[in-house]
Amino acid sequence: MAARVIVFKSMSVILLIFILFTHAIGQESQDENIFHHPEAVVTEIYKLVSFEAGTTADWERVKSLFVDEAVIVLRTSVDSMKIMDTQGFVDLFVRDIERYELEKTGFKEKILSLKPTVFGDFAHVFVVYEASIPDNPMPPQRGVDSFQLMKKDGQWRIVSIVNEVPMQGNPIPESFYLKE
Repeated sequence: MAARVIVFKSMSVILLIFILFTHAIGQESQDENIFHHPEAVVTEIYKLVSFEAGTTADWERVKSLFVDEAVIVLRTSVDSMKIMDTQGFVDLFVRDIERYELEKTGFKEKILSLKPTVFGDFAHVFVVYEASIPDNPMPPQRGVDSFQLMKKDGQWRIVSIVNEVPMQGNPIPESFYLKE
């Protein structure tokens, strides 16, 4: 009887290890699959910078979506744009999270329209998005992001992002929205 218990416990441990291993491989495979499609990389960045109250973004994962030399250009005020690298992009996000206490409310960026164009190892993904703070009376802020990506070693990575937001007299053109 004791031998059966030992065999059963050993098989349970082996089964548990197998389940954990296959889950880990499946998760890793799923994570790596995003790098096989430029639109998946872009969609992932919006998922990653969106977070629930009490949490924050996985900034190391965000940085993994970019090439080391990436350039990001963001609209920072009505008359100013800021040019930065990936770390500067993350630092700006973190400062805003702290400044506006977004860890208490969460933050969401939702893709409204995504238009990919791919040619060889080059891709352009054009996104109209909406940024919002959950349960905030302010309406969501729309914007446009233009992503350039390159395929290196079989994986797509972001090379650059240029951002613009609509302003009085300069709305987002209707042609920027994907027509179904």
